[in-house]
Parts: sequence; C-alpha cells; structure tokens
Amino acid sequence: MDEVIKQLPKKAAEKHKENKKFFTKLKKRPPKNLDYVMQELHEAEFQRTDCLDCANCCKTTGPLFTNNDIERIAKFFRMKPKKFIGQFLRVDEDSDYVLQEVPCTFLGADNLCSIYDVRPKACREFPHTDRKKFQQISNLTMKNVAICPAAFNIVEEMRKKLA
Repeated sequence: MDEVIKQLPKKAAEKHKENKKFFTKLKKRPPKNLDYVMQELHEAEFQRTDCLDCANCCKTTGPLFTNNDIERIAKFFRMKPKKFIGQFLRVDEDSDYVLQEVPCTFLGADNLCSIYDVRPKACREFPHTDRKKFQQISNLTMKNVAICPAAFNIVEEMRKKLA
C-alpha cells in the first residue's frame, strides 16, 4: 500500500486533464442514474479497499470541524468546546476550524482513529464518492484522487462506465 500511496499524486497529475474534461462534461449533462452508479462504484471499491491499510487522508489532510463536530467531540473528551478548540484546532484562511497540524492528532500508529465513533462529519463522508449529486463536488473529487487510492479507482471506473 505504501507504494500505491507514494505513486498516487503522480498518477492523479497524469489523469488531471482527462478528469477535468470528464467532470466538466458531467456537470453539464449528468446522467439520470448518476447517484445510483456512484453508490454502486463506491460500494464495490470499498469491498476491496481497507482504509486501515492506508489512512493517507488522516496523514496528509485535515477535516473541517463543524460546530456540531466540536460539541460532540468535546463532550466525548469531557471538556468544554472552547478548551477542545484551543487544544486541537485552529482557524484557517477560510475561517473554518481545522486541525492544528497533520497527521491527525487522533490517528494511532495502527491507523485506527481514537475518536472514530464521534469523528467529524468530513471524516465520516470521505472520500465523498457516494454523495448525492456527485457532479457538484468535482473540484473536491479532483483533490481527493491524489490522496485516496479508493477515490482514484472509483473515478477511473466511473469514466469507463459513463464514457
């Protein structure tokens, strides 16, 4: 898996132009069954892919923390939201709460998440390949294919299936 992760940014860069063109076309004329196709591709890929073998998302990027996420996780730690923010988060250039640093503070050496049951919404939904109206998040998906091997594979299969 380490080799796959190492090669991923290069492979994603090589496919960038092709993916951009595909997503532009997809945005203009999404197939009626797109949500169904994406759900199918997502489920099939995650039958083969174990996130615990990778955790590249947790090692290289940080999620956005919504107010609900902060409240829930702070409660899990039995601390006030303000203290949780001060200890773990910072405000980014878009005025969103994000981790102070990556890799994620909550990621263990075994790639297990110490707050898995209360993890942020962004983590629960990553890589967002089963989201409804998938065509609306093409910019996010273009970034995610360089981070997540599963997202890369799903987009490759999607292009074959919908071309």
